[in-house]
Amino acid sequence: MYHRWLDHWDEQRAQRGEEGKETTPFLLDAERAFPGSNKVASLEEFCRLAGSAAVDLGFFEEPGGSEGFQKQDGWLTFPSGISTDIEENNVVWAKITESGSFDHAMVVFHHWNAGARNRQIAKYFSRRGITVVEIAMPYHFERRRPGSVYADYMLSPNLGRTIQSIKQAVWDGRKLIRWLESERYRQISVLGMSLGSWVAGIIAAHDSAVSKASLFLTGGSLADMVWTGRATRSIRASLEPNIGLPDLRRAWAPLNMEIYAHRMAQRGLDIHVVLAKRDKVVLPELSERFMQRLEDAGAKPNILKLNCGHYSLAVPPYILLAGFSLKRFLS
Repeated sequence: MYHRWLDHWDEQRAQRGEEGKETTPFLLDAERAFPGSNKVASLEEFCRLAGSAAVDLGFFEEPGGSEGFQKQDGWLTFPSGISTDIEENNVVWAKITESGSFDHAMVVFHHWNAGARNRQIAKYFSRRGITVVEIAMPYHFERRRPGSVYADYMLSPNLGRTIQSIKQAVWDGRKLIRWLESERYRQISVLGMSLGSWVAGIIAAHDSAVSKASLFLTGGSLADMVWTGRATRSIRASLEPNIGLPDLRRAWAPLNMEIYAHRMAQRGLDIHVVLAKRDKVVLPELSERFMQRLEDAGAKPNILKLNCGHYSLAVPPYILLAGFSLKRFLS
C-alpha cells in the first residue's frame, strides 16, 4: 500500500515536471558538437565523428588558463570554456559554502531543470569540514536562456547541442577543479544527481584530481535514459520519427559512461552510487548494467539501493539514508 502511494506521488511529481516542456525539432547540428564539421549532412557521418570522440582522450580536456575568476560574497564566477549563442550561458556561476578548512572540497552537479541549489547539503557538509561548491550547469540558474521555462538547450533532440552542453558542463567543472587546486585544496570530490551524475562521472573518469565520485540516480547510457525515461518523453517524441535507439546510442557515444568504466577502475577512483529501485526516469536496468560494467572493469563501487522512485528519493526517510551513506563515503 505504501509503495503504491509512493509510485503515485512520483507520477504526480513527474507530471508537474512536464509543464512547459515542448516538442522541439530533431537536428544533427554537428558543428556544435564537433567544431569544424559544418558540412556533416548525414546521421552516419555524425555517428562516425561521435565514435571517434568517445575514444579521444582529449575530447573532454578543458582548455588551460585560469583567467577571469572572481570570488565575492560566497559566489565564484568565471568564463566558460565554450562560447555559445546564449550570452548568459557563457559565464559560470558557483555558490561556495566554505568549511574553514582546505582539507576537502566537493563540487556538486545538480539535476536537469533544478529549481534551486541544495542549501541543506552545503550546510551539512561544510559543518563537517568539507567546502561545498555548487556549480550551475549550462542553461540553469544564472545561466538560464532568457524566455525559457526549462533547460531545453541542455538536453534535447538536437544531437549536437546536447553533446556540446554536456561537454561544456564537463569543461566548466574541470576548470573549477583547477581553481580549487590553485586554492590548495588537498582532496577534491564530485557529487552528481541524475543528469548531473553523467557530468560528475565523466569528469571523474578523465580528471586525476578527483579522488571520490558520488553518483545519485545514475545510469550508463544517456541515450537509453532519454529513450526510456519518464522525464524525457517529449524528447523521444521528436527523436523517434528520425532515429532509432541503436543509432542514438552511436550518436551520443561520448556521453555513455559505460565506455569510461575502465578509466574509472584504472584510476583507483572511489565510487559511491545511490539508486532508486522504483525509478521511472533512470530505469533500474540501466543503472544495473552500468554497475556491472564498473565491476567488470575492476572497480568496486559502494552501492546503496533504496526502495523509492526518482523523485521520492528527496523525501524522508530515503534522503536521510542517502545522506548518511554519502557522509560515510566522504569521511
